[in-house]
Amino acid sequence: MSTSALERPSRVRSDQRIFVVEDEFLIRMLLEDMLDELGYAVAGVAGRLEEAAEIAKSGAFDLAILDVNLDGEDVFPVADILAGRGVPFVFVTGYGGRGLPEPYCSRPTLQKPFQIDDLSKTLGAFFTDRE
Repeated sequence: MSTSALERPSRVRSDQRIFVVEDEFLIRMLLEDMLDELGYAVAGVAGRLEEAAEIAKSGAFDLAILDVNLDGEDVFPVADILAGRGVPFVFVTGYGGRGLPEPYCSRPTLQKPFQIDDLSKTLGAFFTDRE
């Protein structure tokens, strides 16, 4: 990992809170560590669809990172809840954006496996565009 990957982006503030939805424990922990290293606050985590949907309905966060496949279930009901609330989200999938159904294919997507630089660019562009 390069030194630049470990540097905190200048636009990132600790009040930018991220909701992480990932069913694989080790990947979820790695993602939380990456977010922390980049200076983002993890507002909540979920590993199951039902849990993610509950948090998505009323949780306080600025953006969600959604693993597309949660133990064999599609995360799209959670994406629908977030879209209805106007909360932005980024998909994480091993298939890339091409594997997403039509309503979601234009959403930002990180393809697994990704590095901290990829995460930094994706989130940095999102927050920079909205400031």
